[in-house]
Amino acid sequence: MTDSLPLLIFVFAGLFSPGPNVVMLTASGARFGFRRTLPHLLGVPLGTAVLAALSALGIGASVLALPALTTVFQLIAAVWILWLAYRTARAGRAGRASAQDKPFTFLQAMSFQFINPKVWAVAMAATAGFGIGLSPAAEALRLFATFLCLNLFVCLFWTAAGHLLSGLMQSERAWRGFMTIMAIVMAASAVLIFL
Repeated sequence: MTDSLPLLIFVFAGLFSPGPNVVMLTASGARFGFRRTLPHLLGVPLGTAVLAALSALGIGASVLALPALTTVFQLIAAVWILWLAYRTARAGRAGRASAQDKPFTFLQAMSFQFINPKVWAVAMAATAGFGIGLSPAAEALRLFATFLCLNLFVCLFWTAAGHLLSGLMQSERAWRGFMTIMAIVMAASAVLIFL
C-alpha cells in the first residue's frame, strides 16, 4: 500500500481539480439533480479506469508516437469541449429544458473519457511516473482500480456539490452566473490542450 501512496495522491489531485468532467458533473448535478446525473456519474470513473489501464498497456505511448494523430486528437477534443461549454452557457434549469435536453448517459460519459485531454494527461503521467515494477497486466489492473475508486469519490463529491448549489440559485441571474462560470472553466480547459 505504501508503494501506491504517491500514485493515489497524484491521481486524486489530477482528477479532483477542475476539468471537463468536474465542470460537467457539477453543472449536471445543479441542473438535473443528483439522481438523474447518476448514469453520467458512473460512466466517468469506468471510462477513466479503462483509459488508465490501456495507458499502462502502452496505448498512450503509441498515440504520442504519431504526431499527426496527436494533433487530430487535440483538435477533436478541443472542438467537443468548446461545444459542451457553449451548451453549458446556454443551459436553462431542468424544469425549463426542452425534451431533448438531458444529462449524459452512462455510455456517453464513458466514451467522453477517450477524448478528454485531462484524463489522458493524468493517465499517461501515472503510467510513466508511478510504476512499481509490476508486469504490464498487473500495472494495468492497479491503475484501473486506482482510477475507478478515486474517481468514483471525486464524481460523487462534485455531483453532490452541484446538486446542493442549485438550492442557492433561485434567481435567474444567479443561475446564469453559475452556468457561465462553468462554461468559462470548461472552455479554458480546451485551450490548455495545446499548451
